[in-house]
Amino acid sequence: MTSAPKFTTLGCRLNAYETEAMKELAGQAGLGNAVIVNTCAVTSEAVRKARQEIRRLRRENPEARLIVTGCAAQTEPETFAAMPEVDAVIGNTEKMAADTWARLAGDFIGETERVLVDDIMSVRETAGHLIDGFGSRSRAYVQVQNGCDHRCTFCIIPFGRGNSRSVPAGVVVEQIKRLVGAGYNEVVLTGVDLTSWGADLPATPKLGDLVMRILRLVPDLPRLRISSIDSIEVDENLMQAI
Repeated sequence: MTSAPKFTTLGCRLNAYETEAMKELAGQAGLGNAVIVNTCAVTSEAVRKARQEIRRLRRENPEARLIVTGCAAQTEPETFAAMPEVDAVIGNTEKMAADTWARLAGDFIGETERVLVDDIMSVRETAGHLIDGFGSRSRAYVQVQNGCDHRCTFCIIPFGRGNSRSVPAGVVVEQIKRLVGAGYNEVVLTGVDLTSWGADLPATPKLGDLVMRILRLVPDLPRLRISSIDSIEVDENLMQAI
């Protein structure tokens, strides 16, 4: 019997959300006997710990295919590809694509294709694979934004996540309706730079507009929360909603 893939998440809550999405994609593709490490690159120490974790997982899973993805894989693909423990390196865009997992579950990738990492700055849309129910039995997290347009000194996040991209409001509302219908009492909006939500959408709506729309169109939602935001960028509608 083929064993289910094992996932290890390093770093932020958003990584944990995306790991849940990858589990769904890998399960749909039928991938087995694999270990997937979703890395973080926010500091050099995070990258060091990722390498350490990879070596440990290889020792514990000598027969499994070991796949590295996440921000550290995106920013330093050659570092992880050079590790003898690693079979494949997958970028942040590729990890959220169903065809990537179908490919991994098939004949796997050849030696010349061990690194599947595209230019993250060329990505213009958020990944379309949204999950229902990550969090707890009563709380779910909804990713509405990814990437960052700020270029703060020494910050590597834009190079791991790309430019800011927003999930359209209609898509967000429909997902939250599904979550409420499934019995969730609390939804948490999450992203890399939440207050930049909408800047890349038609009419450039603000995060407050999204919140007001959710409250209006999903009146049965008992509680809506927002993860960490830049208070300087809070808009008027968001202030009213709070």
